Amino acid sequence: AAAALGRELTIPEVAQSLVLTRVSGRASPMPLGETLAAFGATGATLAIHLAIHAVERVVEELTPLYGKDCPVAVVFHASWPDERVIRGTLATIASELEKNPIERTAIIFVGRSLEAEGFRESSLYDAYYQRRFRGRDGL
Repeated sequence: AAAALGRELTIPEVAQSLVLTRVSGRASPMPLGETLAAFGATGATLAIHLAIHAVERVVEELTPLYGKDCPVAVVFHASWPDERVIRGTLATIASELEKNPIERTAIIFVGRSLEAEGFRESSLYDAYYQRRFRGRDGL
């Protein structure tokens, strides 16, 4: 699903963590402490699966933590021929989904990494960053 967005989901100085989670549902509750609010409090990029039916709850729980202008992307049927990506913000994503309904097989991404531009690349991609098996000369 991340490839469908054409974005990196971890970006230096923006969000270095990606949390894959879901919301409590009929089939099984989430363990104590594994809540959207707990994960959202970290500022990490969230990938929320099995939750398209609860997008209003996702918005309600995450808006106080990320702000209503925080980017959201919903990827439906990632890598399938009928793949769709619906983009918005926490303030607009519910109405975007009303215009472009999705019922199942989708993942909701929330986080500032979805909009980051002009960010500093990770040192891991810097040819001159000294690593254990490569010196500072880029070789």
